[in-house]
Amino acid sequence: MLSRSILAKSAAVALLTLSTYGARAQEAKMNLFKIITVKDEIIIGLSPEELQALGGNDASAVAHALAQRGDLTVWQYNVHRGQNGELQQAPTAKIGLLANASLRVEPYTTPYQIVPHP
Repeated sequence: MLSRSILAKSAAVALLTLSTYGARAQEAKMNLFKIITVKDEIIIGLSPEELQALGGNDASAVAHALAQRGDLTVWQYNVHRGQNGELQQAPTAKIGLLANASLRVEPYTTPYQIVPHP
């Protein structure tokens, strides 16, 4: 049988590893939004920090910031294959959004892994 000290140390290491992984996953978490315009729909990604800078953490904050500022620079996201062949939602281009061309901002969910933008 394993001694209690070895079990306690193993549990502590596992807990530290999980908390570190959770912190990294939280840091890399991207929020996706669908921007619906007169011509098309695009998906954009914003980090939690970018959303806070816009004044919130949801689609209404993005819409409100776009309406007040008149334009926003954001990363457009599309589905691509990653290095391991898995499909992922990844940033493809930094684009400018104009308030007069956007009709609606919606939260967007994807079954794919989301790659943070640079």
